[in-house]
Amino acid sequence: GLQDDHIHFMALPFYETGKTKKNSVGEEDIQLTIDLLQKVKPQQIFAAGDFADPNGTHLVCFKIILAALERLKGKEAWVEDCWLWMYRGAWHEFETHEIEMAVPLSPQEVIRKRNAIFKHQSQKDRPVFPGDDAREFWVRAEDRTRDTAHRYDRLGLAEYEAMEAFKRYMF
Repeated sequence: GLQDDHIHFMALPFYETGKTKKNSVGEEDIQLTIDLLQKVKPQQIFAAGDFADPNGTHLVCFKIILAALERLKGKEAWVEDCWLWMYRGAWHEFETHEIEMAVPLSPQEVIRKRNAIFKHQSQKDRPVFPGDDAREFWVRAEDRTRDTAHRYDRLGLAEYEAMEAFKRYMF
C-alpha cells in the first residue's frame, strides 16, 4: 500500500453537492487538479476508464485530468514523461487486445482490494447506480479481474487468481 501522505482525496467542487445530481465542471475543478499534479509531479496517473459508468462521474473526472495535463504539457518537464493509465472499475473490462499492462493479483491482494473497496463510502452495499447489474460493486470488480486472469490463462500465460488490466491513454 501507500503511505498516508501519498494518498490524495480530491473534494472537487463539481462533485460535492450532497445530492445525486452533480454540478457542472468549473475552472476551479481543473485548477485544483493542476495544483495537485504540480505538487506531486507524477510519473504515472491511474484514472477510471470505464466511461459507461451509470452515474457518469468517471468520464467527468477523466476529462478534468486530461484538461489539467493538456494545460501543463509543454510548460512542466515532468509531464512529458508522465503516463496516463486507464483502468476499469466494476463495469466491462477492456478487450484483451486493448490491454497494454496487466498486473497479476495474488489471493491476498484480491482480499486487500476488496477491503479497500469496502472503505470507499460510495461503493458500500448496493450501488446507487447499478446499471443493468444488481451485484455489489466488490463482487463485480472481483469477477472482472478473475475473468481477465482466466483470459490470459487461456492464452497460455501464467495462471493467477486475478489480474488488473490497464490501457495507456496518449495525451
